Amino acid sequence: MRIGELAAQAGASPRQVRFYEAKGLITSARGPNNYRDYSEATLGRVQQIRELLGAGLSTQVIRAILPCLDSPRDPIVFEGVLPETVTALERERDRLTERIDVLARNRDAVADYLTELQKRSG
Repeated sequence: MRIGELAAQAGASPRQVRFYEAKGLITSARGPNNYRDYSEATLGRVQQIRELLGAGLSTQVIRAILPCLDSPRDPIVFEGVLPETVTALERERDRLTERIDVLARNRDAVADYLTELQKRSG
């Protein structure tokens, strides 16, 4: 699939797709006309990258964890993983946990409010 089609289906711009490729997050093949050609699997990957960026992860952290996202239960060995990378991932995990907790509290507050509204209008 061409870059415009991939971008449209993923909810991204072609510029963002090129940025993800420049950062080593996705790859493309080049056709005889030198146009980028992306596989169907890349669509899911771009959506995943956008979600991770939206959650606040950096492209560096995303690049480190992408191999784990397809099959996190498989034995994974990363040669040369730096202690700084582990620390950064732990920090990101903790930050995401905090965000999830806040979102859960907000969801529960909205649900409680709706319950009260429904009691009074019912």
